[in-house]
Amino acid sequence: MRIFYKLSKQAELSSITLGGTVGLFSDNHFKGIYSMPGPGLLKDMQKTFLFHAIAAHFSNGLIPVAVLYLLLTLSTGSTYFEHTVEHLILIVVLAIPVSFLSGINDWKKKYRAARAPIFIKKIRLSCLLFVLCVSAVGIRLSVPDVMNRQGIEHWLYLALLLSMLPVVTLLGHYGGKLSAQPKPPQKP
Repeated sequence: MRIFYKLSKQAELSSITLGGTVGLFSDNHFKGIYSMPGPGLLKDMQKTFLFHAIAAHFSNGLIPVAVLYLLLTLSTGSTYFEHTVEHLILIVVLAIPVSFLSGINDWKKKYRAARAPIFIKKIRLSCLLFVLCVSAVGIRLSVPDVMNRQGIEHWLYLALLLSMLPVVTLLGHYGGKLSAQPKPPQKP
């Protein structure tokens, strides 16, 4: 199949084959873009790899899913959905310390441990998230049928799970504000 790309009015097009597909590209445009990854790829990944961003998005992305499954549990009464909530918050309680410690590491390295209010808020919110999550896991493990009860532990469990959602929303909001700002110059 021939694919035609109009790169510019003056571009002289030449034909190349990529994986059995014939395309027309300018020799001057896109030079090096379609080359196979080489040893430089790992070096590029090391330079651009942001461990904290990955760890934070992992744990903070699971909490809204856990809340979704909690809502499905409440609306359907299905124990399968509630078991999913349990598994998700168990994973989150293990992932939060990784996210927190990588964030502290980035804060010290990139921002020289600046005592700006945004960092203090993120640290406090992270600690609050961990306490909420550990408390929810503690209730769920100590009272396995917590969703079938109507006592205080049932309502506390629901409140803990639902209160995690605004916390991760704020953590993401402040993290987004930080990532959009220019970094301070590094020490020589």
